[in-house]
Amino acid sequence: MGIIGGTLGYRLLKAICADGETGYMDGSAYNGRSKVEALFGPQIWSELEGKVVIDFGCGAGADAVEIAARGAARVIGLELRENLLRQARLRAEAAGLSDRCAFARETDERADVVLSMDSFEHFDDPAAILKAMRRLLKDDGVAIIEFGPTWYHPLGGHMFSVFPWAHLIFTERCLIRWRSDLKSDGATRFSEIEGGLNQMTIRRFKKLVRESEFEFKSFEPVPIRRLRWLANPLTRELFTAIVRCRLAPRAMY
Repeated sequence: MGIIGGTLGYRLLKAICADGETGYMDGSAYNGRSKVEALFGPQIWSELEGKVVIDFGCGAGADAVEIAARGAARVIGLELRENLLRQARLRAEAAGLSDRCAFARETDERADVVLSMDSFEHFDDPAAILKAMRRLLKDDGVAIIEFGPTWYHPLGGHMFSVFPWAHLIFTERCLIRWRSDLKSDGATRFSEIEGGLNQMTIRRFKKLVRESEFEFKSFEPVPIRRLRWLANPLTRELFTAIVRCRLAPRAMY
């Protein structure tokens, strides 16, 4: 995908955003408030109270520690990056919650709730992640998932969206070349950057769930607030801010 590439595209990107700082998606939307509550509403705390919760893709552990502090019986944060796991453990220790928070790359413990926030657009193999979530979830449990922006959102390219839909206008090779001036990790594809980008669309996510061991209890594509008036089933891929859903283990007959 993308129609502008080569040297022309690279020079345009350098002229538009030489330092890679766009000011988009910097986390400032959650300054001074709970991200978990902002995404799921205040009722989330009663839903998680007394439960064993797995925070799948916990990052540096801020949300996992808050969930424990707000009444969860136990919280297991799963994360692949060791530097973030270290930060998460220190955060739990500082909050006096090390006895109810554990952070690791993997676990065999089964949970009442598997929670995933802002991650499904990053997983390298999302089908395998759904399979892993089902393995970790009790038969009467629920997976609560939020992610976005999806690929066709104006900022669906994350750092590659130097302006709305730039990640769809410039070629992948051109965008990676521009990024290589800013990062030295040797990534050659969107999927290889730190955190990864799997180009997740709403249609693809729904297909993955249909083919998994889960079924939808609820599904909510949340429109971009300022473009809510444009949101409808035909424009959903373009104007959805985030996807929220609840998944239940599929009944086997």
